[in-house]
Amino acid sequence: MRKEDKNVVIANLGELLQKYPHFYLVDTEGLNAEQTTALRRLCFKQKIKMVTVKNTLFQKALDAAEVDFTPLYDSLKGTTSVLFTEVANVPGKMLQKNPKSGIKALKAAYAEGGFYGGDQLADLASLKSKEELVADVVALLQSPIKNVMSALQSGGNNIHGVLKTLSERS
Repeated sequence: MRKEDKNVVIANLGELLQKYPHFYLVDTEGLNAEQTTALRRLCFKQKIKMVTVKNTLFQKALDAAEVDFTPLYDSLKGTTSVLFTEVANVPGKMLQKNPKSGIKALKAAYAEGGFYGGDQLADLASLKSKEELVADVVALLQSPIKNVMSALQSGGNNIHGVLKTLSERS
């Protein structure tokens, strides 16, 4: 590969690193064309961008990034594919639900501003997305209001029933 071509690849990877806040490094060694196509389709359905990279070129793209990605360098061995995503837990859930996806192993990941090792797939899958966290906060904020409203409504019915019974006795 010519140096100009390598520079283009590094620039493209740098753009992906800027565009997507989370990515997973996975081992895709030994996949045939059919398995690779099936995996790419699965990723496309989940809105994951899958890119198979040369480790040295990806490391150069990581070097050029604003974030210090040195903890990931040890994972850049063998056949590596990068799963870029907008939502941190989507690739983790996909890998857990589809163990026959052809991906041999999770090498490492960068999600929610932290580094994860290959043995932390369950942790990655259980991460909550921004939307899920907002929904949890809204539910927590609404819970006391709903309890008060429910108590007032049920109390109103009880008081009404007591008053009606008392008026009928008089």
